[in-house]
Amino acid sequence: MADAAAARSADIARYYDLDVAHERDDIDMYLALASGSDGPILELACGTGRICIPLAAAGYDVTGVDLDAAMLDRAGTNWREQTSADGRGGSLTLVERDVTQMELGRRFDLAILGLNSLLVIGHGKSAQRAALAAMARHLTRDGRAVIDTWLPDDDDLEVYDGRVIREWTRVDPATGAQVVKSASATFDPKTRRAVIDTQFEATGQRVNASTVTRRDEVYFPTRDELLEMIESAGLLPQQLVGDYDMSPLEGDSERVIVVAAIGHSAPDSVE
Repeated sequence: MADAAAARSADIARYYDLDVAHERDDIDMYLALASGSDGPILELACGTGRICIPLAAAGYDVTGVDLDAAMLDRAGTNWREQTSADGRGGSLTLVERDVTQMELGRRFDLAILGLNSLLVIGHGKSAQRAALAAMARHLTRDGRAVIDTWLPDDDDLEVYDGRVIREWTRVDPATGAQVVKSASATFDPKTRRAVIDTQFEATGQRVNASTVTRRDEVYFPTRDELLEMIESAGLLPQQLVGDYDMSPLEGDSERVIVVAAIGHSAPDSVE
């Protein structure tokens, strides 16, 4: 049973990599933000390394934290492949830890909670608050935190009614299998919570057909709730933007990216 669970987790991590492979629009933004300091960088909920690996490859000292061991194993593999391919880069330390409770014993000049990771932390607002407070605890006094999350409107959430949506079909480069991703979700407007079920089906001549599923419980804070959580965590928003080109946040922006500095109420110690 343990071997089967480990294999399933490894499959999900590989398919997650396949899912986000084309999500590159935010990388230049993080590289630009990192260029403002040569200090260490922290990524919370780093997954398979989509953000932290390009930062480390650019020469920075990066720490990635995630609770999922299989995701971190995949990130480690991706980092080794990156360094062997180009022979350059900074450093990447991967830590298996709950980001809502982490105490790493050091501070960072840049802390990142990227691409909707806030939404899937824990099971609601209290866990999201704890993760933001952890960011504040781990910032240097001149450091910055970056939080990037989706702001769905009513039209976006209309499809969260249990219907199954086929999202993509891609080839897994590791196995040659054709992988189909489909998902269904339900949303409760009273609690702003959603349950998202994702399925990956792999078929091919050289692989055994297989299906793996994962379930995520999501809480969607409103824009005002997000800002209140950030401030209560000891962070002071400095920039509110609506896209990765740092364009202004508008009323119809599909996402919000908050760049925040440490506030006076943030704890003094990460020990």
